[in-house]
Amino acid sequence: MTPKVFISHASEDKSRFVTAFATQLRANGVDAWLDRWEMLPGDSLVDKIFEEGLKDANAVIIVLSNNSVAKPWVSEELNASMVSRISKGTKIIPVVIDSCDVPEALKSTLWERIEDTNYFDVPLKRILAAIFEVREKPLLGNPPEFVQRAFQRIDNLSSVDTFVLKRVAEYDLETNSHIVEPENIFTDLDALGLTKDQVSESIEILGSDGYFELSRYFGGGPDRYGCHIRVTRYGLEQYCLSEVEKYDQLKEQCAGLVVNEDVCDNETLAAKTGEKPRLIEHILDIFESNDLIKVTKFMGGNISIHHVHPKFRRMLS
Repeated sequence: MTPKVFISHASEDKSRFVTAFATQLRANGVDAWLDRWEMLPGDSLVDKIFEEGLKDANAVIIVLSNNSVAKPWVSEELNASMVSRISKGTKIIPVVIDSCDVPEALKSTLWERIEDTNYFDVPLKRILAAIFEVREKPLLGNPPEFVQRAFQRIDNLSSVDTFVLKRVAEYDLETNSHIVEPENIFTDLDALGLTKDQVSESIEILGSDGYFELSRYFGGGPDRYGCHIRVTRYGLEQYCLSEVEKYDQLKEQCAGLVVNEDVCDNETLAAKTGEKPRLIEHILDIFESNDLIKVTKFMGGNISIHHVHPKFRRMLS
């Protein structure tokens, strides 16, 4: 819809600013109401201004100048405008073109100052944005990746610590590496919205809290983190509980294969479940840590299950 705007002003300001300003408003899709365009000889001054000009106006532009601030008529228009705003939500836009005192009623309203009445392209754009309710606020972008990824935080961990644990654990599971160099997985710090100091601090905290085991070294240059990381059984379990879909069902499936089908090695478990070898190895570590099985690990990553405790069988019965 075309917004209707009433322009309150002193007649002395018509030639030097108001007419050109109102013309530019109309050229930009604003139905600017100016008395010289709307009133003819014999028209009722009060009816025209208050019944046509101010009635249904979306906004009232009050041109404040040395000429207008002393005018009692402008003061009456201002009072009517304020009543209109209170009753109908009309926007009040003061436009200051001189170094004059702003009326008390407008001091709490954001006004637009025009330094040069012959050139007002920039303030005009801001006034048009106000009339059409167009905000110059930039669009919201996506949060940094560490915030998105850490939306589901792991208990007792901050967002950054959760993200660092998740990324290291994912890398370990994907590459079956066991030992992780942080330089390999934190190469895109700007995209992540993190700094190297933040990551280093998080690695230190995760190490002291039992999620990581750290092997430290000296040297290597400023881009190095000075440590190698091994995700502990506890740290990897916390990651799996948070991130691996249907993790509890996967453990139950592996238990059933070991107990009921006598599957006795990690490769067969990985083949039957379709899961990554590193994840299967971790599940076997969990079983062994709970004294449910005994395993032997060989060079090359093979794992042999050589004992299944009776209580494991009883748990599944």
